[in-house]
Amino acid sequence: MRGTLVICPDLESLSREAARRLLAAVNHPRKDPRAPFRLVLAGGSTPRRLYQLLASGEFRDKIPWPRLHFFWGDERMVPQDNPQSNYRLAQEVLLKNVPVQRPNIHPIPTQASPEEAAQAYENELRRHFGRGTPAFDLILLGLGGDGHTASLFPGAVALEEKHRLAVAHRTGLKGFDRVTLTLPLLNQARRVFFLVAGGSKATALQAALAGAGRLPAQRVAPRQGELVWLVDAAAASRLERVRVQPAATEVAG
Repeated sequence: MRGTLVICPDLESLSREAARRLLAAVNHPRKDPRAPFRLVLAGGSTPRRLYQLLASGEFRDKIPWPRLHFFWGDERMVPQDNPQSNYRLAQEVLLKNVPVQRPNIHPIPTQASPEEAAQAYENELRRHFGRGTPAFDLILLGLGGDGHTASLFPGAVALEEKHRLAVAHRTGLKGFDRVTLTLPLLNQARRVFFLVAGGSKATALQAALAGAGRLPAQRVAPRQGELVWLVDAAAASRLERVRVQPAATEVAG
């Protein structure tokens, strides 16, 4: 696995490091300074503090919000005001507190069946990007205790998808059905940041960074882009026991 591993003392410093890197990516010089910046948001609890920072005075006025377009890596099939909704987290903590334009927010629809929602989101992506496989400017991802990322779970059929941009993930009686972006789309990104915090993720992170490619998270490898693992000390607590694979390791304060 190539990429950069950045070890931070705690979730606060991890979130600040992610915010600084996101700010640098958004403001990186481009041929067309008005070109949109397409950002994929992660769900779960880990990115909450990052979203709070981006909406704070420390970062808010440094970000060209009208250029940003927001997408989601996955979503549970629940109403948008449900506490389990990834959209709700981003809306309440980030989007309603910054001057982002409503047409620039692209949530995954959850009113229909998972299959219909996945097709609708794929149609939205193709309308937005035009021809070819879309390439997001930055994708934020998390890591589950079982090594899943977005809603790409171990053994899921979605892992073998070669052409679709978004697919349904049915969980049956185990939990919420979902819609997720697929590996062909994730691996076209210009940048992917994994955000991993907490001791409960230590074993999964150890396996993801040193294993043989069996976990879904290990299959995220941008073809032409940057891959960064931003982790806190608790999540990194087992890494000294293995040979870590990323090309570079940094310690951030």
